[in-house]
Amino acid sequence: MKNLWKYFGSYKKECVLGPLFKLLEASFELFIPLVVKQIIDVGIPNGDEGYIIQRVLLMAALTFIGLVCSLTAQFFSARAAVGFSAKVKSAVFSHVQTLSYAELDKTGTSTLITRLTSDINTLQGGVNMSLRLFLRSPFIVFGAVVMAFTIDVKAALIFVVTVLALSLVVYGIMLITVPMHKKVQNDLDKVTAAARSNIGGVRVIRAFGLEEKEEEGFRNSNDALVRMQILAGKISALLNPVTFVLINLGLCYLIYQGGIAVDTGRLSRGAVVALVNYMSQILVELIKLANLIVQLSRALACGSRISSVMDIKSSMKDGDKEYANESGAAELEFKDVSFRYVDAAEDAISGISFKLPAGATLGVIGGTGSGKSSVINLIPRFYDTTGGNVYVDGTDVSQYKEASLRRRIAVVPQKSVLFTGTVRENLSWGRKDATDEDMEEALKMAQAYDFVMEKEGGLDYRVAQGGSNFSGGQKQRLAIARALVRKPAILILDDSTSALDYATDAALRKAVKEMKDAPTTVIVSQRSASIMHADMILVLDDGHAVGLGTHDELMKGCSVYQEIYNSQFGGDEYAK
Repeated sequence: MKNLWKYFGSYKKECVLGPLFKLLEASFELFIPLVVKQIIDVGIPNGDEGYIIQRVLLMAALTFIGLVCSLTAQFFSARAAVGFSAKVKSAVFSHVQTLSYAELDKTGTSTLITRLTSDINTLQGGVNMSLRLFLRSPFIVFGAVVMAFTIDVKAALIFVVTVLALSLVVYGIMLITVPMHKKVQNDLDKVTAAARSNIGGVRVIRAFGLEEKEEEGFRNSNDALVRMQILAGKISALLNPVTFVLINLGLCYLIYQGGIAVDTGRLSRGAVVALVNYMSQILVELIKLANLIVQLSRALACGSRISSVMDIKSSMKDGDKEYANESGAAELEFKDVSFRYVDAAEDAISGISFKLPAGATLGVIGGTGSGKSSVINLIPRFYDTTGGNVYVDGTDVSQYKEASLRRRIAVVPQKSVLFTGTVRENLSWGRKDATDEDMEEALKMAQAYDFVMEKEGGLDYRVAQGGSNFSGGQKQRLAIARALVRKPAILILDDSTSALDYATDAALRKAVKEMKDAPTTVIVSQRSASIMHADMILVLDDGHAVGLGTHDELMKGCSVYQEIYNSQFGGDEYAK
């Protein structure tokens, strides 16, 4: 929690004024039993109606002033809590953006979503309640005990014993429930992960008829969460009845002793009523404090989880060199590169070496799991190599500033991701200052111009969530257009033409090759036809480079490439 305190910096005034006005309200509330005592001991025995009315008006004034103070405190507390949570949410999101793919893979998407939503909302509620009640309730309890001592020391000892007993109960229950609330939030991560997986893969689940199996898996995760929540809730629920029992026992003993004291003349009737009122105030405040403890224990658990995300440091250190190539293609070189994912038992790729001249095209091919995506993820430095070096224009990518390097590299991933908004807004992700002419040129090269312009509004056509109002091939072409708008030095197509027919695929590659200041292009594909005309082809098998050369060279000397090619075109095709 320590690294979250700084986000209260802009709300120091609210953090002071909120509790301060609550203390003022509590102070006025503590005077009311004394006024009641005066009415009973002075006004009623003397039959002085004027005095009684005066005291009643004083009580009304104290109540009204307390109400104003309470509303003011509520305003400042809510403002501080909402502002604090907004800053924390922004800081966590910004911090997550600085993490490398390695940390994101290890932490998990569902965990980060829970931290940014449920955990921060719970923390916000805890801060709001704490600012309002954390000082007020103890102040009322302590103040009531002090006021009881001003009335009668012997009777006030009952207050002391009762408060000490309640403090032990509250502390013990909090000691048990805080770890349990942490466990609840961890189980919530699992439920979020299951829901995210099922909603994202709903079509696949239905295609294989596995709805019942997935429902059972989700039900198991959800039931585990519910069981832990119920257990934590049962223990937390003990606070209220135990508080009532202890307070009422103290109240009964107080009335018993007060009755004796009145009979002996040691206390007046008004004093006993005042003591009973103070005990009632303690009861109300301890119930509030009990609820605050439950809320606070959950907030502390969530705050600890948020802090754990903020404590994650990126394993990737930003370089200090600006990438100076503002136009034209870039030279790309791998020197004995190896890479292993976090917690993996063995390298995903090893011993990869090649040198690609500026403006040339590299094709990367291999079976599933051969390491194709791992190779291209090292170029924009999404991951750092575990061995060897990757060079862009003769400089190790680790020496470049990440933003500077990635500004000149465009990546089209395997899964085409479009964002809710217009086509124009999606293309602007490639380059913010792109003109309509730049976008139309990119659409034409990506073979997407015709179907976009046929839509109502053209560039202003609305893209539904996830691009669901476009076909798979159309989404791929829009994603490629978004990359081409950038006019990059290096263009990476990670199996991003898989949904295109051969003619459209060929037309797209031809347009990219002929574009002005054509980029160095890396094409990852499962199809030989997509990469057979590349200047250089890298063949991967189980993370190792088993072939490097042109199509003709590989057909003569690389058995893996021959097998892939022949499986797609037939054994006699190349001979013809």
